[in-house]
Amino acid sequence: MPVKIPNNLPAIEILKKENIFVINDLRANTQDIRPMRVLILNLMPIKITAETDFVRLLSNNALQVEVTFLRLDSHKSKNTSEQHLELFYKVFTDIKENFYDGMIITGAPVEMLKFEEVTYWKEITTIFDWARKHVTSTLYICWASQAALYHFYGVEKIALDKKLFGVYKHSATEKTNPLFRGFDDEFFIPHSRHTTMRKEDIANKEGVSILSESADAGVAIISSRGGREFYLTGHSEYAPLTLHEEYKRDAKKGLDIAMPENYYVANNPKNPPLVCWTSHANLLFNNWLNYFVYQETPYDLKDVEHLGDIKVNS
Repeated sequence: MPVKIPNNLPAIEILKKENIFVINDLRANTQDIRPMRVLILNLMPIKITAETDFVRLLSNNALQVEVTFLRLDSHKSKNTSEQHLELFYKVFTDIKENFYDGMIITGAPVEMLKFEEVTYWKEITTIFDWARKHVTSTLYICWASQAALYHFYGVEKIALDKKLFGVYKHSATEKTNPLFRGFDDEFFIPHSRHTTMRKEDIANKEGVSILSESADAGVAIISSRGGREFYLTGHSEYAPLTLHEEYKRDAKKGLDIAMPENYYVANNPKNPPLVCWTSHANLLFNNWLNYFVYQETPYDLKDVEHLGDIKVNS
């Protein structure tokens, strides 16, 4: 089934060129289908890139998914035009009375700040709390995963000696979890961050489970409340050239940046990347949508508020 996104969103033409089936609001409204409603709070600086990355993954499944993009009231984007935001994004006051099947909260370029120093900390923690009563299952990505684990469970982030930057091998610590159905014993995830979380700080939190780790990248996928929340420290959604563009950008700025690890063919930045993570990224998002959103969400979304913690059978 196609993913339903706002009319004229730039991602439509990009994804059509990739032969990915997307439809706009006008066409979707003619179909008598109850779509899965997914809200995406996009904190990434280059919003059009993030929009395309997530729509690409959400479209590759048998469900019709209706995507709504959300932005913060208390933060003004420097890299995306106000016209684009006005056309395609809602603010929290627009949607706070609504209920959603799923929600994705992206990473943000503020990880070197203490959480309380982030200018929009009050607003985003309000949204974190709201999601627990208005969303069946939420994915927190990269910085958002650290921020949510800190807010809900007091898990501190730790600065790394150098940026974790590249594509790293992972394994599932709970292989029978439905999130990993169809996964191989080893799989790869891109990472791009300056901070991490200690395993021991997470493992002792009641109701929190570590689902995946990496010898090089540390704790990678965490869940809480039986699958109503997932915390992804990496960027499974990244397109093949995203790390390359980050590397070029930082090098051009004269920053002390090493080339991404395990990324370029023969570890030569003159070569293209060796893409080894997209098949598992599609599985990850499909499994989340199927087992933790579609199969658990009530038909009347207003009942999400009274939904208990998900208990998915292995």
